[in-house]
This record gives sequence, structure tokens and C-alpha cells, in this order.
Amino acid sequence: MNDFKLLIIAIVLSFFLTLVLGIIIIPFLKRLKVGQSIRAEGPQSHYSKSGTPTMGGIVMIAAILITTLTSGRLNKDLYIVLFSTIGFGLIGFIDDFIKVVLKRNLGLKAYQKLIGQITIAAIIAVYQSKVSIYGTRVLIPFLNNYIDLGFLYVPFIAFVVVATTNSVNLTDGLDGLASGVTLIVSSFFSLIALNMGFFSIATFSAALTGACLGFLRFNAYPAKVFMGDTGSMALGGAIASIAILMNLTLFIPIVGGIYFAEALSVIIQVISFKTTGKRVFKMSPLHHHFELSGWKETKIVVVFWSVTLILCIIGLYSLK
Repeated sequence: MNDFKLLIIAIVLSFFLTLVLGIIIIPFLKRLKVGQSIRAEGPQSHYSKSGTPTMGGIVMIAAILITTLTSGRLNKDLYIVLFSTIGFGLIGFIDDFIKVVLKRNLGLKAYQKLIGQITIAAIIAVYQSKVSIYGTRVLIPFLNNYIDLGFLYVPFIAFVVVATTNSVNLTDGLDGLASGVTLIVSSFFSLIALNMGFFSIATFSAALTGACLGFLRFNAYPAKVFMGDTGSMALGGAIASIAILMNLTLFIPIVGGIYFAEALSVIIQVISFKTTGKRVFKMSPLHHHFELSGWKETKIVVVFWSVTLILCIIGLYSLK
């Protein structure tokens, strides 16, 4: 059986596991009354979503874990991407648990999240600098050349991991947005990993693709469950580690352009308001700006998915 067929099997298995686990776990989340709280300063159209079960990311993490551990492709790289996915997912889970179960609206303090994120990110960065045949070099898009970051490699990679994870977290604000965008991005990395010979990472990426696709059954508009920080942090950790282990760190802003735009909109909004007292966007992250501009939620999601698909095609071209 060739490697491409194994990827299809991983996608299909993860997809069906997500469906089955979702049918089992989502009613359980409802009984626990772990409903999403809607921010008072958020769009008024979101108030109707209050009480929708959250922490659904558990479903995706479980499906990915089962699929990859039974794939027969176990190696150190696979353990690192699983470590990143589960590690960041655990931080998100603790944050969700404090907010929705213990009813403490603020969840983990910012510095507590950051300590956990930096710790995981540093481990990934050090591992890659020691294990990769490219050492501290990263591939430059379009040029097909590597740049050696030297002693800056570990802090740079750690920054990328933390930034990517939080950017994915910010993207998770509309039904099906983060799961759909990540489905497309993970499909890109799955094909690239297969082509570059990173078979364990290709299998993991395929499992991630299947899990996101299956989760859309419950998370597409109108969402029956939200992934919560449990899911969005796990997805961010997964995407960041996949790219880094293939030395494709600089491709994240390209194929993950939507993540980047969402995070940048928040940064611009905060800086502008604090320095001039004026807001650049009607609301940040970016998807809320379009909502308040009159776009329907489903239109925003489809447009952002489409943009991601185009960016991934550009990403493929940049590797030639």
C-alpha cells in the first residue's frame, strides 16, 4: 500500500472517530452544562450562542491521538507534534475548565498561560535545533535557500510557536472558522510532508485534517459545540510544530495568512487605541470587523476559507 493511500486512511479514520466521539461526548458536555459565555463587548448577534457547549476540542485531540498512535509511523518527530498538540491543548483545557466549570470568567492569568506556552515552545525549538539535519537553518519561501539563524534560532522558533498558537486561538470566533481554515492548512502540510519524506508528520497532518473535517459536522453554522481554548490552542500547537519540524517555519505566515491577519488586527487595534484613542477596525479580531460591517457570519467563514485555499496554492508554488 503506497504512502498516499495511508494518508487517505488516516483522514478517513480520524474523520469517523471524530464523528463517533462527538456523538458521545457532546451530549455529555451538555449535561455538565459547560456552556460558552459570550463577551458583553462582542457582537450582539453572538448572544444567541450563549450556553452552547464548549471544550469540544477534546473530541479532535482524542481522534488525532488514536489515529496517529495506531498508524505504525511512530518516531521522535511524531511524539514532538503530539507533545505540542496535547501540551497546548492542556493549557487551553485548564483555561476552559476554570472559566466554564469553576465559573471564574478570566480563566488562567495571562502570565500563567505564557509560562506554559513558552516552556512547550522552548522544548520544541531546542529539539529541532539538535535533531534536524538542517540545524538552525530555515527554508526561505520562493528562494529555495536556507538561512542560518544561529543562536537566534531557539528564541525565534519559540516565538513563532507561541505566536501561531495564540493566532489560531484568536481565529476561533465564528462557527466553523478555525476548524475550516486549519483543515485547509493541515491538508497543505500533509501533502508537503509526504513529498519531502516526512511520513510520520504527513500521517499526523492527515489525522488533523480528518479531525477538523469531522468536527465541522458539529461546529459549522449553527454550531452545536465550540472547540474552546482546548481545541484552538491544540490546533495552533499542531500547525506550528508541523511547520517547524519540516523547517518550513517561514511558510506559516503565508499558508496561515488568516491566522496572521486576525492577530495583526488585534495588535493594530490595541496600539492605535492606546496611542491615538481611535480604533482602526470596528472590532477586532478581523472577523468581527466584517460582522459589524454587515457581512453574514457564513459569508465571512466561506471567504476566509477561500483566502486560505488561495494562500496554500501560493505556498505550494513558493516551494518550487
